[in-house]
Amino acid sequence: MVGTTHESLHRIFQKDPGLLTKALQKVLGVEFPEPREIAAMNVDLTEIEPVERRVDTLLRAETEEKTYLLVVESQGKTDDRKRGSWPYYLAYLHEKYRCEPVLIVITQSSATAKWASRPIQLGFPGWESLIVRPLVLGPDNVPVIEDEGEAVADPSLAVLSAMTHGKGRNAAAILESVAAALKTLDSDSAAAFAQFVDSCLADSRAKQMWRDLMTDIQYFWRHPLAEQVREEGREEGREQGRAEAKAETVLQILQWRGIPVSPSVRERVKACTELGRLEVWARRALQVTDSAELFGEE
Repeated sequence: MVGTTHESLHRIFQKDPGLLTKALQKVLGVEFPEPREIAAMNVDLTEIEPVERRVDTLLRAETEEKTYLLVVESQGKTDDRKRGSWPYYLAYLHEKYRCEPVLIVITQSSATAKWASRPIQLGFPGWESLIVRPLVLGPDNVPVIEDEGEAVADPSLAVLSAMTHGKGRNAAAILESVAAALKTLDSDSAAAFAQFVDSCLADSRAKQMWRDLMTDIQYFWRHPLAEQVREEGREEGREQGRAEAKAETVLQILQWRGIPVSPSVRERVKACTELGRLEVWARRALQVTDSAELFGEE
């Protein structure tokens, strides 16, 4: 499921692609070559089979030496399914475009950042067939920009700081410096960045402070990109509601049939967000004699 925070954390790099290479160089200390050109690409990695796979943001970076594909994934929490999907993304992109893919994960959570930074090793221990090492941007390495002069000098990095540290105790000082920096930008960029920051503020007091800072620049909230992010958030809510209702249906069918449901089965059903899979489980719930049989050979 995607939400407004999820969308903003990676869409900022679509708005300012140069910020991504800057973050790699300045934040992570990666000696990534300076791109001559950088452009957004289609994020859909779906094959002919009816299995949809999408990365969050995909950028093509042209450097003097070669072309790189920058794969940006916004990650709200740990998800071990990524051990399969991230290697797939990289292998698919390399095969399709014959360019070197680079995986960058961005998160607001220190725990998620620590989890995401662990290499994914596939194959025989000591002789792995594939090793994926994500580059991770999170609250532990993205700088806290509280100084107004520093924010004005690099507005996009200041915005990334506000988005990444949206849950931190330094939010007030960061937001004031970002607000000053946005006043130096053109209205289109300022509007987009203002919405990105708003979408990533989890603390209600910080969000209200940010909106108070933005009250004298009302056009921020009428920007087309702002509306797009808000609409994606509304759709996320609708889809999540449909998934939750379907999960309840699966459990109710088992209850009506008198089939005991173990805590692990209940947790797995309620955690599922894929409507297609829940529909399969609902049909199975009409026939199984044990709740664990819902999942078949999955």
